[in-house]
Amino acid sequence: MIKAYFWSKKWALWAYGGGLFLLCSLYAQVQMSVMFNNWYGRFYDIMGNIGKYGVNDFWAEMWKFFYIAIPYVFLAMLTSYFTRLYAFRWREAMTYDYLPRWKNVHSEIEGASQRIQEDAARFAKILESLGLQVVRAIMVLIAFLPVLWGLSKGVTLPYFGAVEGGLVWVALCTSIGGMVISWFVGVKLKGLEYNNQRVEARFRKELVYGEDDKENHASLPTLFELFTGIRFNYHRLFLHYGYFDLWSNLYGQIMVLVPFIIVGPNLFLPTGAITLGVLIQVSNAFDKVHGSFSMFIDNWPTVNELRSIWQRLHEFEANLDRHQPASS
Repeated sequence: MIKAYFWSKKWALWAYGGGLFLLCSLYAQVQMSVMFNNWYGRFYDIMGNIGKYGVNDFWAEMWKFFYIAIPYVFLAMLTSYFTRLYAFRWREAMTYDYLPRWKNVHSEIEGASQRIQEDAARFAKILESLGLQVVRAIMVLIAFLPVLWGLSKGVTLPYFGAVEGGLVWVALCTSIGGMVISWFVGVKLKGLEYNNQRVEARFRKELVYGEDDKENHASLPTLFELFTGIRFNYHRLFLHYGYFDLWSNLYGQIMVLVPFIIVGPNLFLPTGAITLGVLIQVSNAFDKVHGSFSMFIDNWPTVNELRSIWQRLHEFEANLDRHQPASS
């Protein structure tokens, strides 16, 4: 999986040159997100002090928003398009690596066609979305951690008082705690996803045999028995996803309120250290930092699917190496 793309001279330009382009593009988007966050502070300060500002100030901020938003939209579109190409090139590299090795194997490898076609395609598809999110999350942390740290000045945490960088520590602790709980809640999902692909493969294999020889394969009792196994596994999978979705949605709703619970009371202090604009800035920056910390929580089902695919492809590659002719 990794060697086929990153250790091949044929794909080096795409693997490293394309990766560098994506990093630069994501970095530019993150810097624009910081500009958006600064804009939120100015705009909501205007909206919260109508007597001090006029309508011209309002429209001036509207134009500033478009100056940031329009380049951001086009850059995001270009990044998404190039990410799809990058992920497909990765799948192409894997396919060109697997096919010659598979043709040299004289013994049957169970599920080889599914590994080469379906799993490689799903691997690339997940990398297209999840890989981009991981890199973006890291860059967002690099950009927004100093912002949130600075906004923590003057903010008093309940029960802890004034803590330097308090909002950063809250985001970190709640994310780690959420991830630990998510791991326990979804601990069985990876195994169920793996088993799901095995029972699906058996059912599909019997149907394929039945296309060529219905007399000796694909009898109705056999097909119904195989599908019963699929149904049983799916019901278990849905049940465990239900547990996880309940926890994930509850966690998400609580985290929406956390920055307002922490910073909101400071808005009513007579010192006036916290304005509406600062509150919105804090909320947005906290959401960015916490969202990056908890990226794996938000994508836990996808992460489990990727782990399952990785395990199957790793086993397939091991079988290819094991069954290669001695002369090769």
